[in-house]
Amino acid sequence: MNMVRAYAPGKAILFGEHAVVYGHPAVAVAISKGVQVSLSGSDSWTVGNRPLCPNRHPHLNWLVERNNLTDRPMSIKISSELFPAAGQGSSAALSVAAQLALAEFSGLSTDTVDAAITAHQAEAYAQFGRASPTDTATSSLGGCVVVSNNLSGTADTIFRASLETPEGVMEWDIGTVDLTYDDMPHIVLGHSGAPSQTGKMVSMVAELISENQEKKQDLDFIGELTLMGLVALRSGAWEAVGMTMDVCHEKLRSLGLSTPVLETLIEAVRPHSLGAKLTGSGGGGCMMALTYNPERVAQTIELSGGRAIITPMHCDGARVLKS
Repeated sequence: MNMVRAYAPGKAILFGEHAVVYGHPAVAVAISKGVQVSLSGSDSWTVGNRPLCPNRHPHLNWLVERNNLTDRPMSIKISSELFPAAGQGSSAALSVAAQLALAEFSGLSTDTVDAAITAHQAEAYAQFGRASPTDTATSSLGGCVVVSNNLSGTADTIFRASLETPEGVMEWDIGTVDLTYDDMPHIVLGHSGAPSQTGKMVSMVAELISENQEKKQDLDFIGELTLMGLVALRSGAWEAVGMTMDVCHEKLRSLGLSTPVLETLIEAVRPHSLGAKLTGSGGGGCMMALTYNPERVAQTIELSGGRAIITPMHCDGARVLKS
């Protein structure tokens, strides 16, 4: 086998960021940009033109060992369309694409659920035992994905993920929502230009609610909004989806997760959008808008100092690329 290629999309969180850490559901969609991984035979394991380093690429090193390929050296080439450290799931997409490529090379299963489970474990290894399956599941499955400790009929269950963390065993239900409606709006992502540091923002929220229990109510309310947003999504009620996004953003802002640049981008696009909010952990990274006028919104983001990506509401998940 001369070369193997695999592709995995990034993601955008519609509802539930941060609240998902405290047992509430999160809803994410795959986007039209992602990461491609190419493998070819080599004299040694390399990533780009550098040696595969366990410290620099712990998730890739873990996947090589997991697939029993340590003694079959390859060159790994990575091509990413995603903004780095922007809350678009670039690390998860890399893990998913790498797992599919390695499995294809080895003649093992390239089933997307298997890829999601294995990539989640790789991400957890790289993050010292802690990782939500949201990014890897969305990248693997594509479409609209719901992650919760109890789906309770809110989505069609696809698989269950579990992880042994320093705090104990965590379990999640992973489900999907069919968004194949006619005349769906688009999502436009706007990058603020500043990195989003997920670990730092999650720790900040944890400290905030430990000092002020009223802020925990904001997270609980985000959980309620997520369930409302799911009802709207399942019925194609896009104005209601947009309104839920707006209210969700206000709660995230009250938790100190927005920035002046994100606020500028969000306020700029609101006249042309059904709804707009930050997406991901906040403190930088991206905002998102739901709109029937994606070109106008993208132009507005660019004129306001951001960088825009237009993506459909429904995008395919990860796959091996055939020559």
